[in-house]
Amino acid sequence: MKTLKMEHSKVEDFRNSLRGELILEGDLNYEDSRKIYNAMISKKPAMIAKCADVADVVTAVNFGRENNILTAVRGGGHNGGGLGICNEGLVIDLSLLKNVRVNTSDNTVRVGGGNLWGEVDHVTHLYGLAVPAGIISSTGVGGLTLGGGVGHLSRKFGLTIDNLLEVDIVLANGNIVTANKDEHKDLFWAVRGGGGNFGVVTSFLFQAHPLKTVIGGPTLWPIERTEEIMKWYDNFIHEQPEDLNGFIATMVIPGEPFPEFLHKKKFCGIVWCYTGNPDKFKELIQPARDLNPVFEHIGEMPYPAIQTLFDGLMPPGLQWYWRGDFFSDIPAEASQLHKEYGSKIPTSLSQMHLYPISGAAAKVPAEDTAWAYRDAKYAGVFVGVDPDPENAALITDWCKEYWNALHPFSMGGSYSNFMMEEGQERIKASFRNNYKRLREIKSKYDPENFFRVNQNIEPKA
Repeated sequence: MKTLKMEHSKVEDFRNSLRGELILEGDLNYEDSRKIYNAMISKKPAMIAKCADVADVVTAVNFGRENNILTAVRGGGHNGGGLGICNEGLVIDLSLLKNVRVNTSDNTVRVGGGNLWGEVDHVTHLYGLAVPAGIISSTGVGGLTLGGGVGHLSRKFGLTIDNLLEVDIVLANGNIVTANKDEHKDLFWAVRGGGGNFGVVTSFLFQAHPLKTVIGGPTLWPIERTEEIMKWYDNFIHEQPEDLNGFIATMVIPGEPFPEFLHKKKFCGIVWCYTGNPDKFKELIQPARDLNPVFEHIGEMPYPAIQTLFDGLMPPGLQWYWRGDFFSDIPAEASQLHKEYGSKIPTSLSQMHLYPISGAAAKVPAEDTAWAYRDAKYAGVFVGVDPDPENAALITDWCKEYWNALHPFSMGGSYSNFMMEEGQERIKASFRNNYKRLREIKSKYDPENFFRVNQNIEPKA
């Protein structure tokens, strides 16, 4: 391994040039430091640079480039494919770059490259504001944002990238630039959906929106009713006011805090999130209630509460395998397959989600950001999850089989944050017509493909 052959003095010079910490294989905190959210991924980097500030990031990028070391960038470490870490290389760890600052004059929020979404929500909620993000608060701001950002507020406020105003980014040559609608406009276009291909984002500036509380929670129907419920949902959700969001899922109820009569049973469910006038919610949700769900737990709550709804079920350290696809609809043949594979869910945490892409998220032209599937109706993800490593093959096989069965009904590509390492053709399909422009921008800002531990966009030869 090249990095292990490196002169001790060179490594020590690197260590001494950091305000943060350099962790090497064999150090007492190495094993904990190399862990990521997905315990199925177990990679062993030669060194982990825990950067204390932007200067440390520049130092780490320069060190990796000058010494030709495979380099990964880790924000929250949530990436399913483990793309925040690498074997026998350098990890630039941003977990110390945390700062959430709200500007009440224009409701903007400056966020550090190492922040988690729960930390952002904690501060913005104090001001009665929210930034659209995902559905799990322990997700890193960087990875979710650079991939696009689909979640509870997508129909109301758009994707996370639709609310991104600016980034500060360390390029492969070590330079620090600001990208926004006026400066480095091509780079700003690329980072809105193009992932970590273009540099290390150390700071994000978001537009936040007034939002203190939402009405939300799940409704559940027996898995045997999946075809009926999906047909109704496909006709219903995209016609509703943008204030109403709800993603549909096949799932198992694992246990507490749900009532005992639901435990270990399989369901087709919808998780709702409503941002509008509470007086109008009952009328909007009534069609779902008319379908006689076996369980409903919906109520008004602070916005951070719905963002943490699944945190307890999905702590770090579980085995994960996931695949994704975009879909334009849910035809009868597809809903039959959802019922079939939903009935075969192998473990209590494995599930499938379809997130609606309509309302505000669909109003942005496909060419305005790198995120190419504005015409999709759903971003789907098939997720095998379990705490036991012995079940890794079980959940992986089920996930692959489920995805293989539904893929013929897809639009061909996937939301990049729902991908494992799946190869160049899959990446091209997921960026569609935007891929050519992304390659050109990659060639301009990272011609040697230094940032390649990602859903990699290869620079032009």
